[in-house]
Amino acid sequence: MSVQVERLEKNMAKLTIEVSAEQFKDAMKKAFNKNKNRFNVPGFRRGKAPMSMIEKMYGEGVFYEDAADEAINATCMEAMNESGLDIVSRPEVTVEQIGGDQPFIYSALVAVKPEVTLGEYKGIEVEKANAEVNDGDVEAELKRVQDQNARLVTVEDRPVADGDQTVIDFEGYVDGKTFDGGSAEDFQLTIGSHAFIDTFEEQLIGKNIGEECEVNVTFPTEYHAKELAGKPATFKVTVKEIKVKELPELDDEFASEVSEFDTLDAYKEDIKAKLSERKQKAAASENENRVIDKVVENASMEIPDRMLSGQIDNMVQEMARNMENQGLSMDLYLKYTGMSMDQIREQMRPQAEKRIRTRLTLEAVVKAEDIQVSEERLDEEIGKLAENYKMEADKLKSYMTDRDKDQMKEDIAVQEAVDFLVAEAKLV
Repeated sequence: MSVQVERLEKNMAKLTIEVSAEQFKDAMKKAFNKNKNRFNVPGFRRGKAPMSMIEKMYGEGVFYEDAADEAINATCMEAMNESGLDIVSRPEVTVEQIGGDQPFIYSALVAVKPEVTLGEYKGIEVEKANAEVNDGDVEAELKRVQDQNARLVTVEDRPVADGDQTVIDFEGYVDGKTFDGGSAEDFQLTIGSHAFIDTFEEQLIGKNIGEECEVNVTFPTEYHAKELAGKPATFKVTVKEIKVKELPELDDEFASEVSEFDTLDAYKEDIKAKLSERKQKAAASENENRVIDKVVENASMEIPDRMLSGQIDNMVQEMARNMENQGLSMDLYLKYTGMSMDQIREQMRPQAEKRIRTRLTLEAVVKAEDIQVSEERLDEEIGKLAENYKMEADKLKSYMTDRDKDQMKEDIAVQEAVDFLVAEAKLV
């Protein structure tokens, strides 16, 4: 096998791989053995006809496709490694020469990792994220806990009001006919939650328990069920129950019931301390993001389209896995949202590009600052990982390939580059 490398524009490269005629003959034999039982040749039992007879009947190229696949699978990865390029996309393969006693020649179009030109990256000046906790923050958290501990009280002496929690029966009609998902009994609806379309909830205000009323709404033009999108609908609704939240008093008794503290003042101080800790962590994360964004903004690179497409592929797969964990398929998601896969991919494009630019920039900082990761540092990270998996570190390390260890070292180096940039930055 021989490999020729041609560098193209926009960080693309073309590899021309030549496989010897002898090696391709071996691939042809494998293709024949794989497919010989498919052919019916007069005078021979199925699978017993010689290769030359099948080629005579069906043409010399009858095994070319499978033989080409065999030869490409056997040589392409080796050729990419031999090229010396830092390849960041799947190869697009084109057969250039096949057949006869000639060598088999194919080309592989690949994207190459872009060169990054760093701009200013040391001493970056960014606005410091706010980590202060004020009285309003404490009161908002106190209000949230108060709301969590509210009890529902049934109301019978007045009609529905904004904020009430109601229990209703409803049946919907479009063009005079019922539709799927348009009816329910004993449905719990909070007025003002905007859980229902259009002005459905507002039209229930003023209605009494046991009263049947008509609610007229229009489905949004972008509604997920295309057969209902943009159409007017009428719902027959009966209000069955009205409930309101009764909030507990904010006093010492409340504090003792919801916390380990005996007084409301002590509870507030604890809330403030915990909010401060959370805000400090959030601010540190935000400061880090601001510094990295600025460094990336100052860097320049040309990202090949195929590298971007590969990143989007990874994000789509990640999204599909997350949905599967929640019991939802991608097909069902597309149906509910009314979106196409092309639209999903287009939405992901800016985030995909940001991920690539950030990683490449940080790798460039690693190189510029000659950040090295020692074996001791690697062992320390493996130890943390082993602890998460409740395994012995040595056992986990024994399962890891050299590539796994190299990848972990790269990730550690990138994180150390982040720490370096933040330490060097000026937060104002």
